[in-house]
Amino acid sequence: MPSRNLGRRTSDVDINAHPLSLDDLPPPETKRWVIRRKAQVVAGVRNGVISLDDACKRYKLSLEEFLSWQRLIDNHGLRGLRTTHLQKYRIDTEHKEASKH
Repeated sequence: MPSRNLGRRTSDVDINAHPLSLDDLPPPETKRWVIRRKAQVVAGVRNGVISLDDACKRYKLSLEEFLSWQRLIDNHGLRGLRTTHLQKYRIDTEHKEASKH
């Protein structure tokens, strides 16, 4: 039985603890990508529940889109996955990358 954690907010700690199985991942037909679902897919790949290639195929994601979710989590925590902040975080990240070179 899937452990959906309904009513519980996804925290940065949850990214490492869940999902535990394919049943805990969002359904393949997911169209609305809220923070929790993005975090579940990233956690699934990081924890070996699903391969990166299979996750991209299952959810019809480009490699770049998945990697951006992963990078946003790494750089900004789960708040980075908020669509309203994506542009700000991308600009901040681009500036950091440009200053390294």
